[in-house]
Amino acid sequence: MVIDAFLLSRIQFAFTVSFHIVFPAFTIGLSAYIATLLGLWLKTGDAKFHLLARFWTKIFAVSFAMGVVSGIVLSYQFGTNWSRFSTAVGNVIGPLIGYEVLSAFFLEASFLGVMLFGWKRVPPWLHFLSAVIVAGGTALSGFWILSANSWMQYPAGHEVRDGIAYPVDWMKIVFNPTFPLRFAHMMTAAYLTTAFVVLATGARHLLAGHRTESAKTMVRMAILMIALTAPLQAVIGDFHGRDTATYQPAKLAAIEAHWDSSKPGALVLFAWPDEKAELNRFEISIPGVASLVTHGSMNALFPSLKDFKVEDRPPVLIPFFAFRAMVGIGVLMILFGWVGAWLWRKGTVFESRRWLWIAQYTWPAGFIAILSGWFVTEVGRQPWLATGIIRSADAVSPVTTLQVAISLALFVCVYSVVFTAGILLINRLIDKGPDEISGEDAPEQPSQRPLKAAQGEAAAIFGDGKPGDDKIQPAI
Repeated sequence: MVIDAFLLSRIQFAFTVSFHIVFPAFTIGLSAYIATLLGLWLKTGDAKFHLLARFWTKIFAVSFAMGVVSGIVLSYQFGTNWSRFSTAVGNVIGPLIGYEVLSAFFLEASFLGVMLFGWKRVPPWLHFLSAVIVAGGTALSGFWILSANSWMQYPAGHEVRDGIAYPVDWMKIVFNPTFPLRFAHMMTAAYLTTAFVVLATGARHLLAGHRTESAKTMVRMAILMIALTAPLQAVIGDFHGRDTATYQPAKLAAIEAHWDSSKPGALVLFAWPDEKAELNRFEISIPGVASLVTHGSMNALFPSLKDFKVEDRPPVLIPFFAFRAMVGIGVLMILFGWVGAWLWRKGTVFESRRWLWIAQYTWPAGFIAILSGWFVTEVGRQPWLATGIIRSADAVSPVTTLQVAISLALFVCVYSVVFTAGILLINRLIDKGPDEISGEDAPEQPSQRPLKAAQGEAAAIFGDGKPGDDKIQPAI
């Protein structure tokens, strides 16, 4: 392995994007959860939903800020480390990223202030609407980012002249063949990840024996979300795998460590792929199952790694193991969610301390699965940065190895400090939990707001009814 500017640039981008992706994924799911809580408060008037919304909004604010900061770093790297990529595909990727800023980020920023600080300053319906718009903005941001990334996986709607891609059909670019299922897969992952964080938080407080009602509400809502969403994610993932077989056969071959196209693909449960010898060592597999899952028949044949030139093959080890980590976590999520739903139905979920004890430690599951999925996606696309247009090795900027090494070292130091502080702050907020309801701190019922406003206006005109106030007061 040669340590040069290209390798270090790849490591630097992988390092920064790995830190970044967990925060947008969390904020996508968390913003939807906060909007749901505020909607339930408006509908029922139950103060616990209001207090939970305020609690999770504090955590959302920290996560959103960290996501924005780390996202800015990524955008700069396109110019500092991958300038030739910008030259080759900037005509397509540039507008897609611009649409994300103009439509999604501006929408979030416009209503984020109302969502964060409008608790007693705006009517409840407006506060709820702001939360819904912020949730929609985060989802729209994911839409554009996934569209751009999916186009890099399987470019469409463009033409290449002198090595530069020019847009021809924007509908085909935005809705390229791999995009719909990848977008659905990522959004579902974001909601599922947030559900496990909420579940772990509720379980932690239940085991500690405080904030019982709020903690029970979190656990109930999380179980419902997990029990429904985790199986749905498995179905979406299955269809997404079939898409990969159609549009990215080299990536599928790497995921399955499939070397011989003359035989149906086996489901490799475990192996150590040896890329030099072009075989799997210590393989434990089930014959034909990979062909059944991806092509609908146990006898189906599909391209193997040997069907591609060595220079056109993606690395095998990372996609192979990362995919199995993602699927394994997904299966455990389904089982854990269904066990929780069964305990809930029996009426014993809050007394099942063993299940709650495990639940409090499940919060990293979604994040690990998301990172594993992105490793599969991005490493499996190699050696192409934009498939068929520009290779990763050809996209790196004309910078020296020393320059990239210094910037990478600085990123590691700064990220270690900043993100450690941010995560500790989030953990502190989670430990503190929702504010207890007492006295004047209790939220007003949504229906009381118009009445109190009317009472205030009447007092300004006619007085507040105190002794000695027997004449009309002018309104100022």
